[in-house]
Amino acid sequence: MSFGFIKQHLDGQKNKHLYRQRSLIEQQNARFLQHDSKKYLNFSSNDYLGLNHHPEINKALALGAEKYGTCASASSLITGYNYAHQHLENVICQWLNKERCLLFNSGFSANFATLNAFSKPNVSLWLDKLSHASLIDGALSDKGRVRRFLHNNYQQLATLISSSELEDHLIVSEGVFSMDGDSADVEQLAIIAQQHQAMLYIDDAHSIGVTGKEGQGSSSANQNIDFVMATFGKALATSGALLACNNTTYDYLVNVARHYIYSTAMSPAIAWATAKSIEIAQQESWRREKIAHLSQLFTASLAPQILMLPSTSSIHAIIVGKEQKALSCAEELKQQGIWLTAIRPPTVPKDTSRLRVTITASHKESDIKHLADCINKVLLNNG
Repeated sequence: MSFGFIKQHLDGQKNKHLYRQRSLIEQQNARFLQHDSKKYLNFSSNDYLGLNHHPEINKALALGAEKYGTCASASSLITGYNYAHQHLENVICQWLNKERCLLFNSGFSANFATLNAFSKPNVSLWLDKLSHASLIDGALSDKGRVRRFLHNNYQQLATLISSSELEDHLIVSEGVFSMDGDSADVEQLAIIAQQHQAMLYIDDAHSIGVTGKEGQGSSSANQNIDFVMATFGKALATSGALLACNNTTYDYLVNVARHYIYSTAMSPAIAWATAKSIEIAQQESWRREKIAHLSQLFTASLAPQILMLPSTSSIHAIIVGKEQKALSCAEELKQQGIWLTAIRPPTVPKDTSRLRVTITASHKESDIKHLADCINKVLLNNG
């Protein structure tokens, strides 16, 4: 049968407990969601600051649509770049203390486009072993030499770069790693980059808004970052992504980044709303403080037998092991009114399937205690 590999692949995924399917979410915010007419405590949202449905952001979205339209109607290099985009770029540059900024429709396209632009025969791209799929795909998309160093192993990274015969190096890591919840040592990465005249690229999708005095992410820890990529669809509660850099690399990307050149620019209404979201994230530091407090409470409330990876972020990975066990535990938690997604390979390494807990500023202490109690019962009963 033609294209028989499709059914064969799907059957194989089901047999290995790796089959993926969507769930229709009828309503959601950072604390609750509704599925199949049932309400759950939501611990799978990336709405870290609890800004989704914020009235001021919704008002800015409506105002942006009224003034600039819901659609850019063309790519940024044709007629798609307007005042709403320029305003957001200026806000971002001031916030992150960067010279220039490009707006993309997603973090995946921003990562892929930028690493593709630097994937050249004379460039070595050094990626952390746990780098996001978009970074890996972008790095491997052309003729660059891609090497992956062990997760957060900076001694190995320095040794590998020292032994390279190439002159140009791009070091790539993440501010907060999306599936483990731990952070890169940006200071150490910056030192290695300076020692080897390399450029440093940080994916701040899960740090922007959440870390730093004003939510600047990794930029608050070190200004010697050549590229900062961050998404708007998580802590900032809109959609799209930014790529902040210096003037020269900005000009280069405008001329070679295919996802930027050939895509319709992001919605002007979304751009206007995102500027308001950044303003709120900067001013309301209590949201970050609450995440830190609730995260500490959660860690302290778990049974000592439960394996949770160290984390200083809003992401907490509880390692379960086998895929079937992770699915079973997630289903038992749903029966108790808790929505917690089981993360399985290939998103994470084999035999490290996990429950990925995300804590937001909208949660309450009672939510966290209830979550910990339920996880303790479910995991300890499942061995």
